[in-house]
Amino acid sequence: MKFARLTSAFAIASLLASCGGGSNAGGGSNIAVLPPGGGVTPAPTPAPSTCSLVSRQNWAKAQIDEWYLFPETLPNNLNPGSFSSVQAYIDGLTATARGQGRDRFFTFVTSIAQENAFLASGATAGFGIRLSYDETAVRVFVMEAFEGAPALAAGIDRGTEILAIGNTAGNLQTVTSLFASGGSSAVSNALGPSTAGTSRVLRLRDLSGTETDVTVTKANFDIQPISPRYGVRIIDNAGTKVGYVNLRTFIDSAEPQLRDAFAQFQSEGVSELVIDLRYNGGGLVRTAELFADLLGGGQVASDVQGFTRYRPSKSSNNQTRNFRQQSQSITPTKIAFVTTENSASASELVINAMIPYVGNGLALIGGDTFGKPVGQIGLDRTACDDRIRIVAFGTENADGNADYFDGLAGSVANSCEAPDDLTMALGDPAEGSIARALGFLSGTACTPIAGIQSAQIAGQANPQSTSILSPLENDPEMLMPDQPTTAQREVPGSF
Repeated sequence: MKFARLTSAFAIASLLASCGGGSNAGGGSNIAVLPPGGGVTPAPTPAPSTCSLVSRQNWAKAQIDEWYLFPETLPNNLNPGSFSSVQAYIDGLTATARGQGRDRFFTFVTSIAQENAFLASGATAGFGIRLSYDETAVRVFVMEAFEGAPALAAGIDRGTEILAIGNTAGNLQTVTSLFASGGSSAVSNALGPSTAGTSRVLRLRDLSGTETDVTVTKANFDIQPISPRYGVRIIDNAGTKVGYVNLRTFIDSAEPQLRDAFAQFQSEGVSELVIDLRYNGGGLVRTAELFADLLGGGQVASDVQGFTRYRPSKSSNNQTRNFRQQSQSITPTKIAFVTTENSASASELVINAMIPYVGNGLALIGGDTFGKPVGQIGLDRTACDDRIRIVAFGTENADGNADYFDGLAGSVANSCEAPDDLTMALGDPAEGSIARALGFLSGTACTPIAGIQSAQIAGQANPQSTSILSPLENDPEMLMPDQPTTAQREVPGSF
């Protein structure tokens, strides 16, 4: 399959924190398409008998040996029989690059059918919420709720705290006891599998401090990349029209939504933007490139948006992507990107692409990004429903900015620390990060990002406190299961 991507880096960070570096994290996606006539040739369809564990492991190794961006790091004699799964073997093969911070579980095997469904329309199954946790404070919060899903229909939205989880009202386990028994993994396990029909009783505390028990049943739904509630707005910032767009993930269904958003900005004469990517772990490169095109109204066809670099033996696949004018493109004079360490991969690709052209008019607001300047190709073994995502290329902008594995804060002209305020709705001009972004656009001084600083769950000394937020040292950790679905890799924290 001629398909590659920038995947969800955030998922990796969360899993490293919650599972001690387990191999199940998503890794931040940069999914790119190889040039016509070049690149990946699908593997021959194997007979069902070839889908044994060892056969699948050997197939995965052959693809990694051919395409891996860091071939010098691969071990020569790693016995697949020492590993109980395909993913565990892949993690063993990529351990050296992982230790170097260059492949933080970005290479993985997944389901072809599951990934195709998600990348087309955001198809998944669950309650339809994104969860973060603080293991020190022993608390779990809803960061956002997705439209058309069961949780929002039950009144669960941003800022709600989950206090207890059970199969029935009679066997509720408190979040405190779950953390004590098995950390964040115990919490994610208590929420049950990502299958429609799975029901759980949740004890909740809303922003007013009211506690209720609610039964919610998981269902199939599509995650909308841009929320119809708050995803696109035009904000009056002291007399200046500011366009606001919040993108959850880079998938195919995001493209018409982005075009509609920028058509609105264009019609309103918007030239200053707040682009909210605070939880966006990545996705399709082609969608990121369109996003940059929509921001590149002032660029000409010879202006480079970015470069894609493969290993020397695959250099025939290297690409230079120039800006392409879209009918909805605008020419921004200032852009404030709202980011956290959960902003990764394709999100970083868009930001990095705009640095040479917006310069001092560009800022990161919130916290530093994850740091994933590499992307994955996908190779399929259809009879086994196996798609291996292999880190195969690096990305850089027109100025050659690459290898930003520590995040983009050091690459931008401006940055401002800001809280992620769960007491306020996303898209609200008064929300901490958005207010700080609007301040940057209007020239208000701020404290530069010195590290990852964001508002996190408060009340550490009293886990039962009804206080929701206060500035802590780290970004919220998104809750991740040990075996994430495609949606959970691409939309970290989703359940």
